[in-house]
Amino acid sequence: MTLLDDVIPAAAGLEDKSDEELLALSVTDPNVFSVLVDRYQEAFTRKAGRIVSDGETVRDIVQEVFVKIYLNAAKFQIKEGASFKSWGYKILINACFTKYKKLKDERAFLYDLDSEFQELVPSHSEQILHEQKLDSDYVLSLISKLPVILGRVLRLYSVEGKVQKEIAKIEGISLGAVRARIHRAKKELKKMGLPNM
Repeated sequence: MTLLDDVIPAAAGLEDKSDEELLALSVTDPNVFSVLVDRYQEAFTRKAGRIVSDGETVRDIVQEVFVKIYLNAAKFQIKEGASFKSWGYKILINACFTKYKKLKDERAFLYDLDSEFQELVPSHSEQILHEQKLDSDYVLSLISKLPVILGRVLRLYSVEGKVQKEIAKIEGISLGAVRARIHRAKKELKKMGLPNM
């Protein structure tokens, strides 16, 4: 079952189009969006399931994410290092963590949260003290304001959790250059008002 069960099947030939092309077409033809849902529903469900253990909650989150993507389709702009896929996964991850932030009972929150992510959740007092720091939308918006080479390295390191050696390989630069860029990026974020990462 997909989000758009009642939508007419996508026209022939759309399967060959890129995600970005499909998103742009869906702004004027909503039926086109079903191709993106078909492409990403299973992967989004798997990813959300790694963060959230409750199947019903996962389905709700994935549906909310597709709605959010569709509603913001016209705002999406192709930039270096920002594909539809990375944009969609950012929205998904943010939605998963936002869902849990809304739960009042921290114990129920930690009980349902996959053990891989439990250690990322601060205690209630830490959450109050560092709420702005932990707001991933806020952090990502600041990272997007950095120069591209700094933002890309910091995103890989802080958001995607890659180790510096792996980043050096991805970016094709030395380990020292990765460390320097991370340091410079954090310094720039501090000037923008973000607490230490």
